Amino acid sequence: MNTQAAGEPGLLHRSGRWCARHAWRVVAVWALLLVGLGLADRQWGGTFADSFSLPGTSSQTGADLLKAHTATSGGTAAPIVITSDQGPVVATHRAAIDSAVGNLSRLPDVLSVADPLTTPGAVSPGGDIAQVTVRFSGNPAGFDPSYLAGVDSAVQPLRADGVTVEYGAPLGQLATPKSADRVSEAIGLTVAVLVLLIGFGSVAATGLPLLTAVTGLAVALGALGLLAGHVGFAQASPTLAAMMGLGIGIDYALFLATRYRALLHAGTEPAEAVGRTVATSGRAVLVAAATVAMALGGLCISGVGFIGTLGLAAGLSVVVAAAASVTLTPALLGLLGRRIDRFHVRTPVAEPTGESDVWHRWAARVSRRPWLVLVSGLLLLGVLSVPVASMRLGHVDAGAQSTSRTDRRAYDLITEGFGPGANGPLTVVTHLDSGQVASPARRQDLAASLRHALAAVPGVASVTPPAPSPDQVLLITTVTPATGPQDRATADLIHTLRDDTVPRALAGTGATGYVTGTAAATQTFTDTLVAKLPLIIGVVVGGAFLLLLTVFRSPLVALKAAVLNLFSIAAAYGVVVAVFQWGWGGPLLGVTEKVPIESYVPMMMFAILFGLSMDYEVFLLSRIRETWLHRGDNHLAVATGLAATARVISCAALIMTSVFLAFLLSTNVAVKMLALGLGVSVVIDATVVRLLLVPASMYLFGRANWWLPGWLDRLLPHLDPEGPAAAPAAAPAPTPATAPIPAPASASARGDRR
Repeated sequence: MNTQAAGEPGLLHRSGRWCARHAWRVVAVWALLLVGLGLADRQWGGTFADSFSLPGTSSQTGADLLKAHTATSGGTAAPIVITSDQGPVVATHRAAIDSAVGNLSRLPDVLSVADPLTTPGAVSPGGDIAQVTVRFSGNPAGFDPSYLAGVDSAVQPLRADGVTVEYGAPLGQLATPKSADRVSEAIGLTVAVLVLLIGFGSVAATGLPLLTAVTGLAVALGALGLLAGHVGFAQASPTLAAMMGLGIGIDYALFLATRYRALLHAGTEPAEAVGRTVATSGRAVLVAAATVAMALGGLCISGVGFIGTLGLAAGLSVVVAAAASVTLTPALLGLLGRRIDRFHVRTPVAEPTGESDVWHRWAARVSRRPWLVLVSGLLLLGVLSVPVASMRLGHVDAGAQSTSRTDRRAYDLITEGFGPGANGPLTVVTHLDSGQVASPARRQDLAASLRHALAAVPGVASVTPPAPSPDQVLLITTVTPATGPQDRATADLIHTLRDDTVPRALAGTGATGYVTGTAAATQTFTDTLVAKLPLIIGVVVGGAFLLLLTVFRSPLVALKAAVLNLFSIAAAYGVVVAVFQWGWGGPLLGVTEKVPIESYVPMMMFAILFGLSMDYEVFLLSRIRETWLHRGDNHLAVATGLAATARVISCAALIMTSVFLAFLLSTNVAVKMLALGLGVSVVIDATVVRLLLVPASMYLFGRANWWLPGWLDRLLPHLDPEGPAAAPAAAPAPTPATAPIPAPASASARGDRR
């Protein structure tokens, strides 16, 4: 039960009014956060690098055994690939190789360096390409960029001798030019300025959402950098946080600024207008942000730290954006007061009034043929969703990157000299029992039978003789696939070795086998995410349904929102599959070949898109429900809600889409996938869902939209998305949406057109 006295301003109303009347205090707090976190990040902030750890899996157990029983298997290995057109590279440049190997071994964080002359399989059959394997104490992709200067200096004798030197992943990732995040952000901000000026005309109303969003984003990135000093975050984390924080921050502040200007035009005093704005649109912002944060938080139940930290990074930017919207935005509105429209490029406009605008006419057209509109919209989403049936998850390797990158050139050299599978060799680790450890003969027999079994598997290019670890506890053999790491055949081979060949070859021997290596670890990661995805979907959809049910007090509205969002997400998935996996336009985005969908992208897309889809749904339904409670006319409520939010949602969607698509400039293929998927989804939500599916379905359901059983009404807490300050002074008191169907008093005289 809501114990607030009738007519008494609520907490949000009071907080908004306080921020407006004490604006400089609020601005000072945000300025301190901005400067303080920025300086702290510069001093103590961490770095970002991809790291996969899946305890209990075959790949992780095998890696742990190698680390425990061999001196050369700890840390992270990265190949430095060398080649020369002057003849056999090792024989011709022996002195330069010796010098470079010695220099590399003396670098900090280097555990070992494998000399290609003494390492089996390090020189190609033709002799013109060789690999110098360097093992680092940590993932070199996360080292400070200045570390690369030391590596360049160490291999300088090779380059001075005419040898071409390329750095393979993950060392090569350290040499990758930084993603054009700042350029992408600048593009998004530029488009936002143009859209807001054209859409609303007011210069101050254009600058205010941008200032709020940029401030919130800077604070979020500073906090994220500090967290990265203590928690391992993926390489894409700051880019994802920037993408989410900028787009959502502009949207949230825009919704508040638009409602404030409408109240000002109606003659409300500025501080009171700010209070009402926060109590109405601000409350909807918090509901929307809670939905997005809840969806992103759902990623944590995957049990995969990599995914959880990506969700944490994006969720942090959303929470900070929402906090800035309901505190900094009211403060800036309070400072501007009635001067918000003083400077303009055309006649300033806010929310439409009356019932004769284009959006009321569109709503009327939809109401005449709701079934046709609904089916047409669903068919369109169905067509876009068709490619989802062929989605293949995997890891996008360096072979899909631009040839301007050193890790791509290293990848190509390894493929040329050793075959495509050498870019992702597999290591089979056999843990021997005590009898085999004590008996060399038994150990040799087991090694011979294991090698024979591995070599007989289709898709295997080569198998090295199983070699014992220094303490004789392990047998270690390298299996080179015939195909590259991201090929489907390699994934099938890993499954065959792990689930069939190795267990069968060791059955009855007392030994236990594990398949490990980078390719095996990434495939295990993919398999884990595929298994967890249904759980994530169920938790996120169920949580969002309960939140919307509590806010809008309508099972039908909450269920409809969840189902329509699933349709729009499937359509976005389909576009991503068509572009990247089918190759329809991939080269235009800098992806030179057909690639699988990065394994974590669907899970991240689902959490982000489900939350973002609810944003526009919440803002639209909030206005529809407000009119329904005041007027009791479902037809009028849908038309009025559509008209009241049309301009602001359209502008917000354009801005959000431009921000997302601008991140297609990123050098990270997974970020490109996320950027395209998010951008397409926003377009679908703002057009097909908002203009076709939502009004058509609400017209078909009629008054049943607002049905709520009495027992459920008593059970649910009362969290109205639009506070009492939203109601006009002359409006009748809202009637609770309880069983069997609400019927406001004003509806009886007027009748309900559906």
